[in-house]
Amino acid sequence: MPIEYAPPMYAVIVNTLQERISDGSYPPDAKLPSETELMEEFGASRTIVVRALDLLRQDGWIYSRQGKGRFSQGKPPEPQRVPQHVSALLAAEVDGRVRVLDAREAAAPTRAAWALGVQEGAPVMVRRWLVSVDEVGPVELGTAYVPLDLAAGTGVGSVEPLREGLARHLADRAGLELDHATQRISARPATVEESRLLEVGKRECMLTALLAVYDRQQRPVLALDVVMPPSRHELEDTFTLR
Repeated sequence: MPIEYAPPMYAVIVNTLQERISDGSYPPDAKLPSETELMEEFGASRTIVVRALDLLRQDGWIYSRQGKGRFSQGKPPEPQRVPQHVSALLAAEVDGRVRVLDAREAAAPTRAAWALGVQEGAPVMVRRWLVSVDEVGPVELGTAYVPLDLAAGTGVGSVEPLREGLARHLADRAGLELDHATQRISARPATVEESRLLEVGKRECMLTALLAVYDRQQRPVLALDVVMPPSRHELEDTFTLR
């Protein structure tokens, strides 16, 4: 006899509501059935219905209005894969190309404070590193900023290389569930220290990438501010136009 697999009831509810949102039965901003109505339709307990609705909210399918119920948010966009150059920023520090320069508590500069949602000058843990490539030279100067409460008990404040990469190390040690990241790319002249460390001419134009990493509670937990000589970098990505 074939064995048939019956998915959990909360998954049935999630899948059904996703199908209705995708096919337009529940267009954006349409009010969804109440918990009681869903309980009656699916023959499920309130606990199961609430769990299914919470999963849909976390994944961006629905939203809530206090005292008014839950509403369709439309089908969320497909998650964008991590660009190759961002993957490199989050990679392990143990290969021979990476040298950790220092790690210490310091005041958050303007860019880092904005990315972390804290006051400028607030104390944060700062970690800096330099990436070099054979026969090319220094290609990247990076600085990470982490709130002190999240950095406590982790290796972020140590100059020892992090084998699993900074973001993953922070998530594992601080018990975080990473969700998404935003990136801002711009250009500006190099500072005196950047010119020395990256071995470029004074005031040479630099590419800068500011990466803010968020957890599942939509809280910024890590800011990466990276400076790169354009002559030693080529940013490339592939994406769908569907």
